[in-house]
Amino acid sequence: MNTLVWKRLPGLALLLCLSGQASAFTVGGMVLDEKIQVNKTNLVLNGAGVRSKVIINVYVGALYLRAKKTTADAVLADTGTKRVSLRILRHLSAGDFMDAFNKAINANHTPEEYAPLAGRLIRFGRVFRDVGEVERGAVIDIDYMPETHETVLTVNGKERTRVQGADFYTAMLKIWLGKNPVQESLKRAMLGG
Repeated sequence: MNTLVWKRLPGLALLLCLSGQASAFTVGGMVLDEKIQVNKTNLVLNGAGVRSKVIINVYVGALYLRAKKTTADAVLADTGTKRVSLRILRHLSAGDFMDAFNKAINANHTPEEYAPLAGRLIRFGRVFRDVGEVERGAVIDIDYMPETHETVLTVNGKERTRVQGADFYTAMLKIWLGKNPVQESLKRAMLGG
């Protein structure tokens, strides 16, 4: 190697380290990628925040979209690939998770809106019973695949279920972005506020 390359090597190494740091975002002690790929589609981190209950931090919720959006209506109307990623901050039982899930779904849907979702929501809920305990550091990803109109649930990188219907993913999004979100500050954070 010539001496010019050797002299530039430390600077190049520093530049690579800094560029790697620029592509990550830390929330609640969890490092989130600012850009990801879901089913060969590039997505950007729209926003992320911490879900807390009383004084306990439960998870970091992150929303990934093809392009940033600042309103819930714009996100709910977006028909493209999406991801909600949950980084678990404390031990959760399946019961804890399902209770919170059911309350959030019910808070954002009238009985008439809930009725066509009911069977799919029950099936989705069974997955968490099968998973059982979720430990700190676990990652739960809820993806929307527009090509097949499916919601894909993965836990720690392992696909657990697929649920049909764009309406189902919209119901999932309303947990965090609906008129009665699980936490108003998390909704604002996921919308980039």
